[in-house]
Amino acid sequence: MIKEQLGQRIKYLRNEKGISQEKFALSIDMDRSYYASVESGKRNISITNIHKIANGLGITLEELFKGI
Repeated sequence: MIKEQLGQRIKYLRNEKGISQEKFALSIDMDRSYYASVESGKRNISITNIHKIANGLGITLEELFKGI
């Protein structure tokens, strides 16, 4: 459940910025297919990659997990 919630939160925040999955994944040096599986809640993502995503979105880890 947490993987799906985090994926939905990441997708929501990325869409708010108007960035495609592909462009965002490239900007944070992450494989697009891996990133897509994170957003769909299919990956047990490491804290290192969570941190990369938060930095790419320009937010703190606290903000990323808000409401989850």
